Amino acid sequence: MRNVWVALASLSVAGLAVTAQARELMPNDRYMCSWGAGTAARAQELKLSGVSLYAARQKIQAYKFSKPWMRMMAMGITEQTYDSPTRFKPEAVRESFYNDCVKYKLARK
Repeated sequence: MRNVWVALASLSVAGLAVTAQARELMPNDRYMCSWGAGTAARAQELKLSGVSLYAARQKIQAYKFSKPWMRMMAMGITEQTYDSPTRFKPEAVRESFYNDCVKYKLARK
């Protein structure tokens, strides 16, 4: 019975730690991760449909971005996506990018 209480206590402490970490992520960081994930998913879509990296770069140049950092970030994300040999579906790329970005942002704090 004592082992059950110890296990429950440790799980609740771990749950509180995860909840506390989730709260530490600033809204700007969450937005950046979400935007980057969407950009990665779009780049994967283009890659899987056979669009060349050159054409994808031209599309990025034609976009109107709301923040100055977005154009270069989109270029970098697109190039990394094209360099990757993966053939994952765009939704899987979006989820993976978002999760990794959140982990990175939390680790920096």
